[in-house]
Amino acid sequence: ALFCLETSADEKENHVYTKALMAYAFALAGKEEKRKALLGSLEKEAVKKDGSVHWQRPGKAPEVDLPYYRYRAPSAEVEMTAYVLLAHLTTQPAPSQEELSFASLIAKWISGQQNPNGGFSSTQVSCLPPC
Repeated sequence: ALFCLETSADEKENHVYTKALMAYAFALAGKEEKRKALLGSLEKEAVKKDGSVHWQRPGKAPEVDLPYYRYRAPSAEVEMTAYVLLAHLTTQPAPSQEELSFASLIAKWISGQQNPNGGFSSTQVSCLPPC
């Protein structure tokens, strides 16, 4: 499986979501060079806004800025951003100060996506009403 991932990681046309998953998989497997290469590629695609960092799908419609409306990203964008965060934090030895600083910008964006109950929008149902 790792061989297939390594072969796939070298392809130029990988989707940002795929890169995020592979970066985390290589971090777990201890493949530091592949992890760093994917994180470098992902950083070029990052959306840096309001002192935070996140990733979104290519071709996504721009956010609507309306009064009294708080935009929350689709669950897939929260999920892929969380995988990038995990890839930054899952390294041996411990993450560098630079990685921790960048990770804090990612965590800031993720925490801003929480709903009023402290959860996140999800494509996966974790309980049935009433929750």
